[in-house]
Amino acid sequence: MKRRDLIQMSDDEVWDFIAGQKNAQLATNGKDGWPHMTTLWFALDDGDIVLETFTKSQKVKNLERDNRVSVLFESGTEYEELKAAVVYGRAELIRDPEEVHRLHMAVLIRNNTRDYPEEMLVEATRSMVSKKTAIRIIAERIVSWDHSKLDVAY
Repeated sequence: MKRRDLIQMSDDEVWDFIAGQKNAQLATNGKDGWPHMTTLWFALDDGDIVLETFTKSQKVKNLERDNRVSVLFESGTEYEELKAAVVYGRAELIRDPEEVHRLHMAVLIRNNTRDYPEEMLVEATRSMVSKKTAIRIIAERIVSWDHSKLDVAY
């Protein structure tokens, strides 16, 4: 068996790993051909990764031209602890105000570490929804690795 096969995560392991992460590293394709990387909070919705951002952001402009994305989730500080999943897929831009609000709330509630009251988040989201776009990532391929699966140095 190849070492690559030994460190690959199963589908369940990948989605459990993603669900346990706080940040998503999103790569879009810039108009100049260079990748554009950014870090965003995310939520999971019906098995998809969802993000929200300002409509005028560079990532949205990039996705309007080319909807291909890579999304990286990673953890670990020592080599034998490294875990990651890279989701390759297509981004769907969502601009319907009610759906943007719903997905924005999902992202905020998932990442609300300061215990802001939900009513406050609802009010803040409603006031920003006209300037926001939600992004649904439709996964086409996932590559993963978990070095902790190795019983010896890699």
